[in-house]
Amino acid sequence: MLKRFLLAVWLVAAVVTLPVHAAELIMLEEHGCPWCDRWDEEVGPTYSKTTEGKRAPLRRINIHKRLPKDLRFLNKGRYTPTFILVSGGREVGRIRGYPGEDFFWGYLGELMRKLPPAKVN
Repeated sequence: MLKRFLLAVWLVAAVVTLPVHAAELIMLEEHGCPWCDRWDEEVGPTYSKTTEGKRAPLRRINIHKRLPKDLRFLNKGRYTPTFILVSGGREVGRIRGYPGEDFFWGYLGELMRKLPPAKVN
């Protein structure tokens, strides 16, 4: 009986301490992509300092390599750059291409509104 109780306590503790899947902005890119380079110049230096960048940190992935295990649910597509907002182990939405800074921030804002409300500490 005591063993079952201790096992139940351990299981509850393990579930409670599981990591919460925070939002991430996945950038699918490739070497030689001029639009990726343009994003790097126009948005890259400031992204991590913005509200969006703090809520959904950037994670860069080469489109020609296998996706990491935690992202295997994604369809990479063919175009670079492609930005995919993920949260809780699912895709929230994506932006295909980069025709400029205004386009990027506008579409990213729309995607960010689809996230559940941020928890305030």
